[in-house]
Amino acid sequence: MKTATYQMEELSCPSCIKKIEKALSKQEGVEDVKVLFNSGKVKVSYQEDTANPKAYKELLTRLGYPVLSTKIQ
Repeated sequence: MKTATYQMEELSCPSCIKKIEKALSKQEGVEDVKVLFNSGKVKVSYQEDTANPKAYKELLTRLGYPVLSTKIQ
């Protein structure tokens, strides 16, 4: 399992957490999603063979949360 950490531009309200977690958890290969509200980060744990971290980034942007940087571990 790998982890992608997305540094977001800004998370303006706690309801953003639920919206992001719900959308990402429905994506293929996603095992776990953690939104770190205060630091503006989203951590996605995923199965490498069935996941697409670029698609997760695109989804976050479509939801209205621009991604400043991505770190894959």
